[in-house]
Amino acid sequence: MKTDFDREINRKNTQSAKWGVIQDPDDPSIWHTTDDYFGENRILPLWVADMDFPAPKPVVDALVKRAQHGIYGYTLRTDNYNQAVVDWMQRRHAWAVDPAWIVSTPGVVPAINFLIQTFTRPGEKILVQRPVYYPFFNAIEDNGGEIVSSSLVLANGRYEIDFDDFERRASDPAVTLFVLCSPHNPVGRVWTREELARMGEICLKNNVFVVADEIHADLIHRGVNFTPFASVSEKYSSSTVVCTAPSKTFNLAGLHTSNIIISNDRLRRRFQQTLNRCGIGKWANPFGVVACETAYREGEPWLERVMAYIGDNLDFLQDYIDRNIPGIQVVRPEGTYLVWLDCRGLGLDKWALKRFMMEKARIFPDEGFIFGPEGEGFERINIACPRSILKEALERIQREVETL
Repeated sequence: MKTDFDREINRKNTQSAKWGVIQDPDDPSIWHTTDDYFGENRILPLWVADMDFPAPKPVVDALVKRAQHGIYGYTLRTDNYNQAVVDWMQRRHAWAVDPAWIVSTPGVVPAINFLIQTFTRPGEKILVQRPVYYPFFNAIEDNGGEIVSSSLVLANGRYEIDFDDFERRASDPAVTLFVLCSPHNPVGRVWTREELARMGEICLKNNVFVVADEIHADLIHRGVNFTPFASVSEKYSSSTVVCTAPSKTFNLAGLHTSNIIISNDRLRRRFQQTLNRCGIGKWANPFGVVACETAYREGEPWLERVMAYIGDNLDFLQDYIDRNIPGIQVVRPEGTYLVWLDCRGLGLDKWALKRFMMEKARIFPDEGFIFGPEGEGFERINIACPRSILKEALERIQREVETL
């Protein structure tokens, strides 16, 4: 049975974060519950990274079967579970992973916090590439670290790494860890093997430990190849932790199941000790285990179809904006279902742009400035939605731009 991705599914009363809360128009740190996403004059939520599509039918069927069992006691990840992860990495990314390398955590963001606690000390500097996924900032600062950015450079509609700047910052002895976002969120770059190798050499030379957030690794657009950072070279793998999950791939984020891959035995033991100290042991979410294993074994046809649909959404968005909305430029992503819009041509400061989107166009994207000061004047929107919602959002933006 094929999923009808054009069908709008009402998510009211499902405790959905995407469709249940909204940011305060004046203070982005404050959130309110809302019903404004429903009804005639609804706001369209295009912010948080989950899809408005149901998960693959084999996953839904497996979860229903597990739920009907009626007993939800302490749950283990089995050898079959680990093998499903290993097989997926080999099949999709030509990356040979040993099952013993896998450490499971209740999400990638918690894992990044635990990794910073494990491999850095308060006061040390942690390198990122802004504009970048903003929970990195909280993970660094909440654990006593200092953010250092080798900011990406936008040139001819595509973001690039300033390698001279990257090397200069990595050579600071106080920089001990680099959080690599690959594919990059929000700008959508899928780093080439050559770019990864160059970053790897710089980090290796300067004893900078690498945490690679590869949660979007399966969401790659047509004609683009993804390379896991740890697969580039064994010497990088031995000083790297790779964070993976089925959550973005199969729309399973609420099941809080992720697989952290650490080939170095000593580093893996250190990380496991941190988890133990935090009371996170061998038990797992029973539904997360079932969903992950089933998705990796039976979800690939669905993934191919959903990425084709998202690719068509991207083409639709690109064509619509190019023809109808002067002042906005699409930074076309190579991966993810998130699109970074350059709105600086509208001539609005960051707060005016926020009010324009939320109060006039009545759409709720993620404001660019929350990804770092380099994001001011940009918006991130989620196009993993039925095309009718995307079309309505673009028509609203066009209508309001014409009044500026």
